[in-house]
Amino acid sequence: MSDAAQPTAAEVRAAAEAVKTALDRHLAAVERRSGEDDPAVYEAFNELAAAAEAYDELLYDRYDEVTPFEIPGAEDSLPPYVGPEEPNALSVLIRRDYAVVEPQRLLAQAQRVEAADYDESGEASSTVHGALGILFGEFEADEIASRHKEFGLEEGDSTLWVTAADETAEPGEWLEAPFEQIDPQRVVCRFDVSAVFDEDVDDIDDEDDADDADVPEIDDAAGELADDLDADVDDAEDEDLERLDADR
Repeated sequence: MSDAAQPTAAEVRAAAEAVKTALDRHLAAVERRSGEDDPAVYEAFNELAAAAEAYDELLYDRYDEVTPFEIPGAEDSLPPYVGPEEPNALSVLIRRDYAVVEPQRLLAQAQRVEAADYDESGEASSTVHGALGILFGEFEADEIASRHKEFGLEEGDSTLWVTAADETAEPGEWLEAPFEQIDPQRVVCRFDVSAVFDEDVDDIDDEDDADDADVPEIDDAAGELADDLDADVDDAEDEDLERLDADR
């Protein structure tokens, strides 16, 4: 970042004061909470999170330092559910991100579909955006998700939200703006898939591997012990046979 774009020391100090103020407000809201899902506590929580994030960014830009604050992710920051206990209708919102990693494979698949439908390939399948239109028009989104590699795509993050409704919308009612009227407080549940979670699992696996490296191989130790016992038994049997021969 250039010096001209860096925040001033006064701006960083003001952001720190904003965190202190938000912290006091959050504590006061918690002390006055009227129930487990008090909206005042939720609002104060969001203000504190925003103030902490702003301060963290300014502190880093100005001094190249960070705070120990961890801003909760989207799932953790969803507001309390206030929808109907027994929803009469549901809306399912799905977002899946893809990277186009093999454009030629994508184009080839679209040309096959177009040739099968129209007996020849046209202009639509000659561009990436045209090919995407053909493939997503031909295949269901779930099928593309399961066969994404065949289409030259690479999966990114994805999320699925289930929201409650009092009644089913009228036909065509929300088609002009299908994603603009989602009330977070009516989200019944959500499911996220991200490489971030895979990295966390990899870290755990690495720790387990390190622990395993310090533990002796049990199978090898057991095998050596069994060999020693067999040898002792054989020696004892040889000694018994020698005694018998001597007695005779």
